[in-house]
Amino acid sequence: MRKQKVFIVEDEAPIAELLAYNLEKEGYVVASTGKGEEALELIRANRPDLILLDLMLPDMSGFDICRIASTENWNVPIIMLTAKSDIVDKLLGMELGADDYVTKPFDIREVIVRIKAIFRRIEQVMGQSDLDGEGMIRIYDSIEIGKRQREVKKEGEKVVLKNMEFDLLLFLAEHRGIVFTRSQLLDQVWGYEFAGDTRTVDIHVQRLRKKLDAAVIDTVFGVGYRMP
Repeated sequence: MRKQKVFIVEDEAPIAELLAYNLEKEGYVVASTGKGEEALELIRANRPDLILLDLMLPDMSGFDICRIASTENWNVPIIMLTAKSDIVDKLLGMELGADDYVTKPFDIREVIVRIKAIFRRIEQVMGQSDLDGEGMIRIYDSIEIGKRQREVKKEGEKVVLKNMEFDLLLFLAEHRGIVFTRSQLLDQVWGYEFAGDTRTVDIHVQRLRKKLDAAVIDTVFGVGYRMP
């Protein structure tokens, strides 16, 4: 089986070395750099399976890299590494397309759990699509979800979704009519007991509504969300 590649973008050498050492012990192929411009070149040339991205880099911000990733449609999960405690910075990163975040100082075990959770969710979706044949789900008359291809089409046109946007949409589509709290969605979609702010779910729901349709996900006030 092909080893999954994790790319670390972190300018603090002790942190980068700690991450690389422990991820290699877990069986991942690891590469790293402390410069944003170099990271862009390496990621474009050797597309990794996941990126650990520090927000504070010497030549450009992690936010800039998230914007570029979104514009160029990398479709690579991004976990932000941030020393900032301000939730606004974290939510901005999520709005720009990051899938998750870890606040420094962090426990390396938490980072590994979050990485495994993202990979596990992707593997589960791909595995289930094999069982379902083409793995196509249609919602409403205009939206199609291709589980195997991990793509969504609206009125026949492909809609670019981030990894967690796709996973959230698919989960709700497979459980239509059921109301889930934000905490339940974090646990089921993100794959662990999420220690962060539940507004992460709100941001992903807002992005799905903007890209697909405002009615694609209902808000059940005081409870959470469902797909009608």
